[in-house]
Amino acid sequence: MAQRIARMLPTLSRSHRQVADYVLAHPLQAATLRIDELAATVGVSVATANRFARALEFDGYPQFRAALVLGFETTLAPVEKLRSTLAQPATVADIFAASLEESQRNIDLTRQSIDPQSCTAAVAAILGARRICIVGFGTSSWLGGLLQRCLDPYCSQVQLLASVEGSSYAARILSHLNASDLLIAIAFPRYFEDTVLLTRRAREAGVPVLALTDRVTSPLAPLANMALYAHTESQYFSNSEAAVLALIEALCSAVAHGAKGSVKAAAQLAEAVLPWLHGPHPVRLRTAGEAGKPTARKPAANPQTVSQAVPLTSPKALP
Repeated sequence: MAQRIARMLPTLSRSHRQVADYVLAHPLQAATLRIDELAATVGVSVATANRFARALEFDGYPQFRAALVLGFETTLAPVEKLRSTLAQPATVADIFAASLEESQRNIDLTRQSIDPQSCTAAVAAILGARRICIVGFGTSSWLGGLLQRCLDPYCSQVQLLASVEGSSYAARILSHLNASDLLIAIAFPRYFEDTVLLTRRAREAGVPVLALTDRVTSPLAPLANMALYAHTESQYFSNSEAAVLALIEALCSAVAHGAKGSVKAAAQLAEAVLPWLHGPHPVRLRTAGEAGKPTARKPAANPQTVSQAVPLTSPKALP
């Protein structure tokens, strides 16, 4: 599109150049706008916007917009789905029901597409790794956090590489991994380039890679030694996380089942978190405020009992 605009620029009118400048500076935004929205944003008429498309040798604005969208399909897909969904009237209850049905459908499709050999290989790789690192940015960092939390009781060392330092921190940590370790990479549309880049570097260094992603055409798929796929279709978001969460819980359940000493690890975890659980537990820790309070004294004995037990030397000592 940039090349076409550059080729036709000498023939464009002043108002057409206004539209061209906006399209070149904001191609993604322009691709999402209807013709009336683009005209209002640039400050020209709808007719001018349509003539601009024709000046670029398109049949009209719809053809121009379709060509502009090329290259942004993955990025713009959630926008177009949302636009279509919002055009349909629905009650709040309808939205709740549709969302839950969508999540259930994604989980069912994920379950049906599970490959037993990949599941077995993934669990074996996790249990056999000296060190496990989890990489994923954006929403995937939250998914990675849940995965780390669930694997931690059964693996000696699990580290989430998403931090406030960003991908540079992940790059430093990954430089220390080797073939005895494992990288779990998480990415779904829209895929973060940093996740793909770091995964490629780890694979080139001989680090085994387990990918959690959505399909075989994912950029993570060819970089992984093994992959588990989750269906993530959503009408309102770029992805539905329900099936991914279910897949992560299924993976961690299989790890817990296959890990040595899993019962002991679960018991130790329960004992460790007991002081923070609600309820009258006898080992409950005192809060900082409670720690500063003086210990309550035992109630004093009955005065009459004391007077009978202790000999009095003077009537003045009587109460």
